[in-house]
Amino acid sequence: MTVKRVLIVGLGSIGKRHARVVRQLLPQCEIIALRHRGCSGDPEPGIDHCVTEINAALALKPDVAVIANPASHHVEAALPLARSGVHLLVEKPISNMAANVPELIKTCRAQGVTLMTAYNMRFLPSLQRFRQHVRELRVGRVLSVRAEVGQFLPGWRAGSDYRQDVSAQARLGGGALLELSHEIDYLRWIFGEIDWVSAAMLRQSALEIDVEDTVHLILGFHPDPARGAPVASVDIDFIRHDTTRGCTVIGEKGSLRWNAMESKVEVFEAGGSQWTTLDHCPVQRDDSYLGEWRHFLECVETGTRPAISGDDGLAVLHVIEAVRAASSSGQRMQVETT
Repeated sequence: MTVKRVLIVGLGSIGKRHARVVRQLLPQCEIIALRHRGCSGDPEPGIDHCVTEINAALALKPDVAVIANPASHHVEAALPLARSGVHLLVEKPISNMAANVPELIKTCRAQGVTLMTAYNMRFLPSLQRFRQHVRELRVGRVLSVRAEVGQFLPGWRAGSDYRQDVSAQARLGGGALLELSHEIDYLRWIFGEIDWVSAAMLRQSALEIDVEDTVHLILGFHPDPARGAPVASVDIDFIRHDTTRGCTVIGEKGSLRWNAMESKVEVFEAGGSQWTTLDHCPVQRDDSYLGEWRHFLECVETGTRPAISGDDGLAVLHVIEAVRAASSSGQRMQVETT
């Protein structure tokens, strides 16, 4: 199908980024924004129409939509679009809770609608290369995994008050665990399904938020004949001033390291004395979103299943809910399977 109209639900910072990417990829399409704060004056740059109600958006007959409003309202916004046959790219996380996602998945299947979860980091060339090296056993069987991501929340979005952002508010699906759930998604993608979790969710800083600012996780993966059954430690936070994101694999034949900040993959060979760069894949800020959108549009065109499906989004939420239960109980928790 030829995509002529794109609906963007929510026009915050991520919604505006999607609008910019869509305009680059589909310069002739009409872009519709659905925003509940109202449409005053001329539309935002790059937006052709602005509406405040879902029925008004449906009346404009969008072909595809990206759901970029707060996570607590994702499914509420997506369901009427799915019922009308609109293909959906849903920003991560797919919701703030697992319970209402199966209905969305079922509806999309019944209507023949493409449903993709927008974990754009999977489209980073450096992470793709890291995954390939792991799966080709570049450092042998994986024994241990250590991942971390940290960035000081008040510095996330220039010119905005962090206290008013989605990330800072529990009712909108904020908190370090949901907002930085990329780590759970890419670890599943590389190492397979997560079997069990132990966790501590904490508020350690003086940030004016009502959500956790720090999460420490231990994740146990299902056994794999080649890669074994590694255990991963994962540190996620809103409080780190030296922004970082990366993952290190400790294997039988050395260590492999992904540095997201430098777009590099490095190896430390067994018996070696230093890290060696395997891949350096510089990117611009929008590149992973462009890759995400190209894949989504290809799936819409061909009817193929997205690389990051609605089921993948739901699987991440099952891990998140096990994390919450483990943190509350102080016990190791099994992860529900989809």
